[in-house]
Amino acid sequence: MTMIPPPDLSKALADLQLHHLAGNLDDLVARWTRGRLGPREIVEDIARLEDEERRRRSAERRLKEARIGQFKPMADFDWRWPTALDRERVERLLALDFLTVADNAILAGAQGLGKTMIAKNVAYAAVLAGHSTLFTTASTMLSDLGQQDGPRALGARFRRYALPKLLIIDEVGYLSYDARMADLLFEVVTRRYEKGSILLTTNLDFHEWPKHFPGAGCVTALIDRLTHHAEILAVEGRSFRLKEAEERKERRKPAKARA
Repeated sequence: MTMIPPPDLSKALADLQLHHLAGNLDDLVARWTRGRLGPREIVEDIARLEDEERRRRSAERRLKEARIGQFKPMADFDWRWPTALDRERVERLLALDFLTVADNAILAGAQGLGKTMIAKNVAYAAVLAGHSTLFTTASTMLSDLGQQDGPRALGARFRRYALPKLLIIDEVGYLSYDARMADLLFEVVTRRYEKGSILLTTNLDFHEWPKHFPGAGCVTALIDRLTHHAEILAVEGRSFRLKEAEERKERRKPAKARA
């Protein structure tokens, strides 16, 4: 039997997708030798370690594909600040029950109240739970779709937004869009309708949507499909960012002025 030299052995193991074993071979052999593990125990250890490694790599891949970006954990959320926000319902969103039945969720409220923070934490929880997830802003998604040249390219882009188990569309209503942009958003919602969940954040009441999609004939149907089987959470209060700015200003005051 031909023996494989150590450098080639690590490569051979990597080619077999045994990445943890390939990257830690010497340390593992030393540990198994010290522990006097038998052949079956070694194989069981390899199986366990490789399963953990594949789960880790899968989570990293899903997190990269989700494009969540930086965010604060919910442990940092100041639940006392919003004047209206149902914590129990938010925690149900974080438990991801709505994904199992392809329901939607809508966080509605003024700017700076933590809607994006909550949405990103839901996205992160979905990634950790093994769900395909994509986070995007409304402006980024609609600009992306609007720039596609030809039906084939547009169809491929629609599939990008239709396939994930959870699609998060942030900041609907911060900009106005023409009728074509409304049609593109309607198509995304329609392709996901009762098939995959959407979590959407908006600063608008639904009766204000026609003003931000002027001339669009699909707005009523868009709202109807989006809100059917949807958990709608209202967030009310003053902006967190305004609160933090006031606190920074207060800290910069001389001690005598604060007294």
